[in-house]
Amino acid sequence: MVPTSSAPLVRFELLHRDAKTNARRGRLCTAHGVVDTPAFIPVGTAGSVKALGPDDLVNAGAQIVLGNTYHLMLRPGSDLVSELGGLHRFMSWRGPILTDSGGFQVFSLAPRRTITDDGVEFQSHLDGTRHLLTPESSIAIQEELGADMIMALDECPPSLSERPALEGSVARTTRWLQRCAKAWTRRSSLFGIVQGGLDSGLRRRHVEDVCAVDLPGYALGGYSVGEKREAMYESVAFSAPLLPADRPRYLMGVGSPLDLITCVAAGIDLFDCVLPTRCARNGLLFTSEGKVVIKNAIHARDERPADPRCDCYTCRNFSRAYLRHLFMAREILAMRLNSLHNVRYFITLMKQAQQAIEQDRYPELLAQLGGLASTED
Repeated sequence: MVPTSSAPLVRFELLHRDAKTNARRGRLCTAHGVVDTPAFIPVGTAGSVKALGPDDLVNAGAQIVLGNTYHLMLRPGSDLVSELGGLHRFMSWRGPILTDSGGFQVFSLAPRRTITDDGVEFQSHLDGTRHLLTPESSIAIQEELGADMIMALDECPPSLSERPALEGSVARTTRWLQRCAKAWTRRSSLFGIVQGGLDSGLRRRHVEDVCAVDLPGYALGGYSVGEKREAMYESVAFSAPLLPADRPRYLMGVGSPLDLITCVAAGIDLFDCVLPTRCARNGLLFTSEGKVVIKNAIHARDERPADPRCDCYTCRNFSRAYLRHLFMAREILAMRLNSLHNVRYFITLMKQAQQAIEQDRYPELLAQLGGLASTED
């Protein structure tokens, strides 16, 4: 069973601010270890980062992973995970775990769900059974899983929704946060989520409402859901500095290398996205020289590694020619080696950001990497 005694809540230490941007270097201390920030969180949808084992993640430098509440509640069930010792033991991951609320996945099932003030009733994509996800049940499920950090249930509308819809989602998210906070037992650290689309007024107002509830951390949600990239950057740059400086700031579901380095400059500490592993499974590799589409015939006799500057297991041992062969032959190993590289690339990117912030040269890094990423992203 998951221990019932209260674990220490996460503690955020702000170590340094970049002199010319809002970029922050910090340290997130949890019961399962330290996370150096800014940090990228690999996504372990069903208790596994696809194609990678916990040892692969450790070797890639990952300090934290994300578990998906929606998928884990449907299969195998949070009660079973709890019975078997909690998600850390179940997936044999010793570091911190963050779980989402399940809300985003439910809201993406538009034809299969109904939203009311009580919660969200939805139909499982697995077997068609009906379920009700409420603020209270979302917290209970995440606490059963035993995550270090858990998210409040929020309503995430498309960012280009009309203002009345955005106002409604902001109001409902606030009401749900209050219910989440009441249900929260402090076995895990609860983060509140700010919504509001691209409307600066709504974002400011919702920051005030969400931060009125004293929580260990806060997140910005509702981005990368249909808006133009530059509009997202502008909104994040406006919203992030409004969040408490002494708490971790988490930008949910974002993003690409360019998204990460741009939003670090806005003051974001934590990111998660399925992009590196999803692209890896489709044969797209991120490198210091731009994107590499490994199936292209140009790589058939290429003896170079995917990225000559990368120190990952894949780049230290295998050529582009071999990686292309594996991918074209549909070998399972292709998914693992590509995923190892992409996850390492994203984590290395954040390590570069940490060092640049410490040395007050983040604008230089942003100019250097931003120019490459903008042409290849």
